[in-house]
Amino acid sequence: MFHKVIYSSLLFTTLACPTFASELNTALKSANASVSEKVITWRRHLHQYPELSNREFETAKYVTQHLKSLGLEVQTGIAHTGVVAKLKGGKKGPLVALRADMDALPVTEQVDLSFASTQTSTYRGNKVGVMHACGHDNHVAILMAVAESLVKIKDELAGDVLFVFQPAEEGAPEGEEGGAELMLKQGLFKQKPDAVFGLHVTSSLNTGQIGFREGPLMASEDSFTINVKGRQTHGSRPWNGVDPIVTASQIIMATQTISSRQVDVTKAPSVISFGAINGGVRSNIIPDNVELIGTIRTFDQIMRADIKTRLAKTAELVAESAGATADVHIDHGYPVTVNDVQLTQKMTPTLAKVAGAENLITTDLITGAEDFSYYALEVPGLFYFLGVTPKGQDAKTAPSNHSPQFYADEKALQLGVESMTQLVVDYLK
Repeated sequence: MFHKVIYSSLLFTTLACPTFASELNTALKSANASVSEKVITWRRHLHQYPELSNREFETAKYVTQHLKSLGLEVQTGIAHTGVVAKLKGGKKGPLVALRADMDALPVTEQVDLSFASTQTSTYRGNKVGVMHACGHDNHVAILMAVAESLVKIKDELAGDVLFVFQPAEEGAPEGEEGGAELMLKQGLFKQKPDAVFGLHVTSSLNTGQIGFREGPLMASEDSFTINVKGRQTHGSRPWNGVDPIVTASQIIMATQTISSRQVDVTKAPSVISFGAINGGVRSNIIPDNVELIGTIRTFDQIMRADIKTRLAKTAELVAESAGATADVHIDHGYPVTVNDVQLTQKMTPTLAKVAGAENLITTDLITGAEDFSYYALEVPGLFYFLGVTPKGQDAKTAPSNHSPQFYADEKALQLGVESMTQLVVDYLK
């Protein structure tokens, strides 16, 4: 899934340039060192008290208190619980946005930590455990530390920084809006940044490693429901009705040819998967209805729209050929997460400087989705992965993000702080 980045001699020449040893970078290193213990304390608190999407009330208060203590002007209540602060640099220049997501998952923690979560909540009517199983506690703590470091060198910054603490990246509760899309709808980028940066911890890399790629990085995500309506009859006499179960199976098979035969597989991969089939109650009763639910993943926005059209048309025509009907509903989810090529190329030397060129990894395309994608559709964006599986442990077998056994090595946090602060400083200069 990950491959080492190969560099040209030009990159190494750039890294060796004396400008990288400037007084500003020296001040930045000092500022980053001063928050190295704080970021762990903040992360442990956030990990112990996680909150679900659109319910990050205490998390927002915790972040707000810290940002105000730094003398920043803070806006709260954006997209329900979002927190935003702006740092004005001492010199005129571009505006850079930095984003951290705050929400946790309905997962009961199984990691033996002194600060393990014992929180519970209600999710879809059920009592559930709550855990930062995706690592968003790390993201919030890192951005809190980044804010403190950059405030200490603000007079030397040639531009401004927008700190975005976002709720509901994991998806708003049913019937609610939330996340990046709602923050933008409510005017987050009223003053458009020149660039936006974000990171995500991952167990697929070891501590000290950073993963990214130019262009498409993470897939779009669209969920769908297909209701197949036939006509109920006795199972011994199927000719007296219309069998929605057989029709549904034909729809499932027919739609698999969309990705394999109807769209250009050389342009970008795509996935159509069915996650559930619901219908019928007895072995000898052919039911009236069958419900199919599934997901579509793509890496190209035009292909994404085309596949959705083809899925609906295929389901409807297959059903019609069987004498049934198919009602297709597609919930339009997150777009493709795309790293701007020019921005990524420009900032790659920065990531190499803080992590070491040997620790930069080119990721494969990731079929998971991220709502950072909305920001990157508005302005040039760079989203990268921070390894959190301890050195010496096989990252390929480490419990994945979203697992109740997901574990993040706290030694990785400082690289998160250093990489993000250095991206800001180098971009602005």
